[in-house]
Amino acid sequence: MSLANRAAEYMLSDALLPDNPEKSRGLRLELPLDRIITLVSVGLPLLLISLAFAREISTGPQVVCFPPSNYTEKQIEYVNKHCWHSLTHHDFNFDGSVSVHSLWIHKVFPYTLMIVAVAMYIPVVLWKYTSKSLLNTDLLFIVDELDKSYNRSIKLVQHLLKAHRTCSDPNLFWEELKSARHVRYFEFPLLERYLTCKQHSHCLVLTYLLRNVLLLLFIALTCIYLGVFHLTVFYQEEFTCLVKTRFLRTDIPKPEFVNCKFVSLTIFQIVSVVIAVIYILLVPMLIYNVSKLCYWDKQFLNIYEMLPAFDLLSKKMLGCPINDLNVIILFLRANISELKSYSRLSVLYKLKDTTDKKQNIDTVVDFMTLLVGMDMENGGQNSPESEDEEQPPSGKECYELGKDEEKS
Repeated sequence: MSLANRAAEYMLSDALLPDNPEKSRGLRLELPLDRIITLVSVGLPLLLISLAFAREISTGPQVVCFPPSNYTEKQIEYVNKHCWHSLTHHDFNFDGSVSVHSLWIHKVFPYTLMIVAVAMYIPVVLWKYTSKSLLNTDLLFIVDELDKSYNRSIKLVQHLLKAHRTCSDPNLFWEELKSARHVRYFEFPLLERYLTCKQHSHCLVLTYLLRNVLLLLFIALTCIYLGVFHLTVFYQEEFTCLVKTRFLRTDIPKPEFVNCKFVSLTIFQIVSVVIAVIYILLVPMLIYNVSKLCYWDKQFLNIYEMLPAFDLLSKKMLGCPINDLNVIILFLRANISELKSYSRLSVLYKLKDTTDKKQNIDTVVDFMTLLVGMDMENGGQNSPESEDEEQPPSGKECYELGKDEEKS
């Protein structure tokens, strides 16, 4: 066997992916940007809740009242606790009447943050429940088929190289090869038909849109809550509390109202502003996430166009991008580390652009046959396989080898 043939065999064997790859670490069922949005939208309120509760536990009542000097220590302690639990402001009007305003927002603020965190996590749970049953199955099958299609293409070139080297009549070999290419024997239609079927499915894309729409809705409701309710008490540091209750009610010399001041108003203001600003910044990220469903990831598709079974772009089969196939492609891009064939094909795709366009290279089979010296345009006249030292079989045996190659 000549050195050229041996080098071609080594090159093809090195291009093959391992038959027993390492155990998969598990597919990611959440896009990187989605993970960041979930971490921020859910983790931020939980972090602020811990700060608010830590402040309340460490300092006790979040108000300090200023009763007259004739109050005893127990009465002062009672006034502080009573005013913190009531959180009612009594405002005196010009006509002498008293208007009452509730300051309950300070009291329930940590609990509303907990509700916000739970609400932000509901769309994530909905997506995880759906993706485990639908998306995970699709990704496992497609990732496996993409890698197998690449391996089958390389093995096909190995078979072509062997048939070409052992054939005594080159013209018969090239006729059989053109016939096999004409009837699409080199293509693997299962994957292509499965992907085409996903173009007519909309379950995943509707669930993904629902997730982002719910997040936008909850963010809008949170910002409305912060704007409508928090702004009414945002700058109110002091309030007037009614203390003529319970055992102080019968104590006539004591005044009915005392002035109180919020101790944690600064924390309340900082937390409100931080949540509002961060959530507003999440809105363009969510809009960008949704906008990715409006176009195809053609860079990813162009690389896998090198496979004989993946010609969605060349056949112009891509229509409206709002379907399950586009969602699957987005998650294939997110799980690119699990696609062992992607790095190999990306290299071949770049090398293909450097070759002469007259070579008419469409798939990895065309490119690899060119690399091993089987120039289909020139009919193999200058191929290094002509230097083979082995005795070639007869024309009949060559014909049978061509038939076997077509069936494979």
